[in-house]
Amino acid sequence: MKVTGGSSGIGKCIAIECYKQGAFITLVARDESKLLQAKKEIEKHANNDKQAQEKLGPVDMLVNCAGITVAAKFEEVKVDCFKRLMEVNYLGSVYPTRAVIPTMKERRMGRIVFVSSQAGQLGLFGYTAYSPSKFALRGLAESLQMEIKPYNIYVTVAYPPDTDTPGLAEENKTKIVTMGLFRTIALFYLGSFDSIVRRCMMQREQLKKKTDKTE
Repeated sequence: MKVTGGSSGIGKCIAIECYKQGAFITLVARDESKLLQAKKEIEKHANNDKQAQEKLGPVDMLVNCAGITVAAKFEEVKVDCFKRLMEVNYLGSVYPTRAVIPTMKERRMGRIVFVSSQAGQLGLFGYTAYSPSKFALRGLAESLQMEIKPYNIYVTVAYPPDTDTPGLAEENKTKIVTMGLFRTIALFYLGSFDSIVRRCMMQREQLKKKTDKTE
């Protein structure tokens, strides 16, 4: 089993739980020091009678967890940031998937998991850079499933909500105060979400004008 983004957050937790069940895990991440630390932490959960393989076999399951977030309004997001999020959140899943597909086809078995986000199901205020990168995973997964299903390879897409991870802690540093409320409303009232945002923006502009006049 291979887990991308396995040095922290959801990826590391998945790796730990699968390792407890006896799976052989390969972790992939960008930060070598965090990766080594995660390896040590995961190995603590090894069974006493379990022997390490001299050589890892083919990948039966690939879990694509690599991802980063930026929370800001569209005009506040730097252009390079849009590119970076697509490279990590989307292409960071494309490349490992391409690497394992040929062997899975030969063996006619396998499963590929893409970890998207609730923001990959609907657009959210303040996530104009993040949401598109997660939407892209859904399109990839649905298209890919049609191609590889005849080979007995299956695709799963997960849409987790806010999860207590280092990534969320970093996101909260720049998150707009009311963004959590907007996200909850969007899940249940998507049809009216746009009007709610517009109304809030108008109220804020009116308040700003009143404040400017009093000054």
